[in-house]
Amino acid sequence: MNRNIKRMADFFAAGPCKLRPHFKAHKTPEIAKRQLAAGSCTGLTCATVFEAEVAASFCDDVLIANEVIGSDMTARVAGLAARGVNIKVAVDSPEGLEQIAAAASELGVEVGVLVDLNVGMPRCGVAPGEPAVDLARRVADTEGIRLRGAMGYEGHAVGIPDREQREAAARASMDSLLLTVQAIRNAGLPCDIVSAGGTGTYDITGRIPGITEIQAGSYVLKDTSYGKLDLPFEQAFWVLATVISRPSPVLCVADAGLKSCTEDHGNPAVRDIEGASILFLSDEHASIALPPESPVHVGDRIHLVPSHIDPTINLHDVFYAIDGDRIEPWPIAARGHGAAE
Repeated sequence: MNRNIKRMADFFAAGPCKLRPHFKAHKTPEIAKRQLAAGSCTGLTCATVFEAEVAASFCDDVLIANEVIGSDMTARVAGLAARGVNIKVAVDSPEGLEQIAAAASELGVEVGVLVDLNVGMPRCGVAPGEPAVDLARRVADTEGIRLRGAMGYEGHAVGIPDREQREAAARASMDSLLLTVQAIRNAGLPCDIVSAGGTGTYDITGRIPGITEIQAGSYVLKDTSYGKLDLPFEQAFWVLATVISRPSPVLCVADAGLKSCTEDHGNPAVRDIEGASILFLSDEHASIALPPESPVHVGDRIHLVPSHIDPTINLHDVFYAIDGDRIEPWPIAARGHGAAE
C-alpha cells in the first residue's frame, strides 16, 4: 500500500495536474491520511455526504463528486461549510442547485459547486456545451454558491483492457469536457477546477493540458479488475477466510461469501493456491474448485482477492494492517451511509 501511494504521488509531483484521492475506495481515515501526507494532493474526493463528514475530521478540502439532493443532506453539506471546510459538490440540474443554495443561505455560508458534465458514461451529468454553460451561469448567479469549476468522469473508459482503446476513449471524453470549460470561461465565468479521471486513466487524463486534478481511488489497494490493466500498482488487500469444509478432493468451502466479497465485477480470486478458482458465492460460503492433489485442509486460512474494491470494503468494519511484525486495526470509519444528527 505504501508503495502504491508513493508511486501515485511521485507521478503527480512531476506535472501540473494534481491528485484528489477518492475516499470512497477505502473509506478509512488512516489510509487517506497517508495519501495526503505523501503530497501532490489538492484534498479528498468523496461520494457521499457521510464520507465527506468523516473526511472533514482530518482534511479541510473535500469534493463530493456526486449530486446532493434532499434538505437533510444539503443541510449537512452546509454544516460542513459552517465548520470552515472548503466543501464543494457536483451539480447537474437547476433543482439540485436550488436545494444546495437554500441550505447554504439558511446557515449564511458559501458552498462551492462544480458543474457535472456527462462525458460519455450514462450516469449523472448535464450535457456538454451550451446546457452546461447555461447551468454554470445559474450557479454563478446564485446566492450562497460559488462556481469553482467543472468535472466529468470517463468511467466508461477506465476499465478498457486495451491501452490504445482506453486512451482514445478517455481523450474523447476530456475533449468534450475541456471544450465546455473553454465555453464557460468565454462566457466570463470562473472555472478554476477541472476535475476528472480514475485509476485506469490517471496517467492519460492526468497528462492532458487543462485537467487540474484526478479523482483516482482504487490504486491504493487495487483489485482483480484493475489487475487486468497495465498499471504499476500492487494488490495490497485481501479478505482472510477460513476453510470450513473439504467435502471432496476437488472442492473446498470457505466462510467468506456474498456478505464478505461482492461479485459485481466477477468472483474474487484465490491467492497462492495453484489451480484454485471460486465456483460461486453464497451468503456465507465461497465454494472453491481445487486440483485433487491440492494440500488444503479444514481450518486452513486462505486469502481471497476481491474483484471490486469499493463495495467489498463497505461490507467490513476494520482492516488489519500488516507492517513487518506489527498488526494494527484500522477502522473503516466511513462504511455505510451514516445517520443524520
